[in-house]
Amino acid sequence: MLFFLKNAKSKQLEDALAQSQCAAGPAAAWAGLPEDELFTPAGFRAEEAEATASSNYSYWGSTLRSFLRNRFAVALLVALVAVVAFAFLQPHLPGQIDPNYCRVDPETGIQYRNIAPGVDGFVWGSNSIGQDLWARIWAGTRTSLVIAFFVAMIEAVVGITVGVLWGYVRQLDFFFTELYNICDNIPSTIILILISYVASPSVPTLILGMSLTGWIAMARFIRNQILIIRDRDYNVASRCIGTPTFRIVLRNLLPYLVSVIMLRMALTVPAAIGSEVFVTYIGLGLSVETPSLGNLINDGRQVMMQAGLRYQLLYPTIILSFVTIAFYLIGNAFSDAADPKNHMQ
Repeated sequence: MLFFLKNAKSKQLEDALAQSQCAAGPAAAWAGLPEDELFTPAGFRAEEAEATASSNYSYWGSTLRSFLRNRFAVALLVALVAVVAFAFLQPHLPGQIDPNYCRVDPETGIQYRNIAPGVDGFVWGSNSIGQDLWARIWAGTRTSLVIAFFVAMIEAVVGITVGVLWGYVRQLDFFFTELYNICDNIPSTIILILISYVASPSVPTLILGMSLTGWIAMARFIRNQILIIRDRDYNVASRCIGTPTFRIVLRNLLPYLVSVIMLRMALTVPAAIGSEVFVTYIGLGLSVETPSLGNLINDGRQVMMQAGLRYQLLYPTIILSFVTIAFYLIGNAFSDAADPKNHMQ
């Protein structure tokens, strides 16, 4: 209705202007119109002269909102947090036993060997020497997660530091390039096996062996990304006004790499768990007194041909598969959510 009224008023003004122009010329036509139908001058206000526009955009807030839109990733994250939290809380719950304790039948004095799940109080059954698989699987999950988290943190710190220096400081390019060529040509599996031979098998030994060359891939990836954005206009301007290199790296470079760094760290966790399982599989991993997913899967592999004992391989494999797949999918989802190009949707 308002639209038609405006059109009618415009038509009246056009007719009046046309008649006035015909009678007295254009100047007289405009002079005869009321003041409120011509224009209203915009006043000047000194307090508004320097006003600038502001935005309520928040990088981490937008990242969180983008990630929460992926319901599958959110559900998977909740399940993963529940599994990890339970793995570390399990030994403190009532009724739990030591994972290395071998239970014995009080009547016969014989160990509870290869008891099926749900029988005689064994939730997930027992192994060949009467140890509770429920306690050993959660203890092994804790061990493998600790190894994976430490390896991921070491690779992230060393890889990001070397990658930034390698890509931003031109004088260090030759040194790090040669160091990369030397380290990259040595198979990481050989290094891990040699360290396991030289040092006694333990959690620190595995962490050291996986971290010695694990930072190389992260460093090269960060270096390539730094080379792409190093000479952009805002970085050149920052150098021209004397901004310290450390501040340029923290404020101008690393924020652009959050998504790729988080993705690489998320992929390092399942890779470290897989390396621990492999080393244990070839007999160079942790001792049997230290439960780990590698030890449990290796024990289950030895009895997998017996139909009634396949549960000893099934349960640790399910936990291992869930953790590795969850970290991979959540890392990809968070990487997409951290990309600023996805915040405009």
